[in-house]
Amino acid sequence: MAGGSWTARRFPVRIGRVPGADLQLEEQGVWDQHLQIDLDPNEGFVASIPSGALAAVNGHQVERAVLRNGDTIEIGAVKLQFWLAGSRQAGLRIREWLTWLAIAAISLGQVWLIYWMLE
Repeated sequence: MAGGSWTARRFPVRIGRVPGADLQLEEQGVWDQHLQIDLDPNEGFVASIPSGALAAVNGHQVERAVLRNGDTIEIGAVKLQFWLAGSRQAGLRIREWLTWLAIAAISLGQVWLIYWMLE
C-alpha cells in the first residue's frame, strides 16, 4: 500500500488488524484495534490509542493527540500521513442563471415603468 491513499467517509475511524476495522493493516506491530480517529467539534481530529499499544505522531509517542494537516502517524511498521481532503464547491450554474434572469427582469421592469410614467 506504499504511496496509496485512503479516504474516511465517516467518524470514528478504527485502524487495526481485525477485519472489522475501517482501515485494515496487516503489517508487523499493528494490533487488532490499534488506533481510532474521532472528529471532536471542539478540538478537531483526535487520535486515540488504547492502553498498551504504541503509536507516535510526528515522532513523539502519544496516547492521545490532536491531528493537524500533514501529521505523520506511526503504528507498528506502518507510517500514515494525515491529510484533509480539498473541498469541492457545489455547482452554482443554475443559481447564477436565475440571478441574471432576475436582474434582467427587474431592469426591463424599470424601463417599462419609466416609459409608462412618461406617457
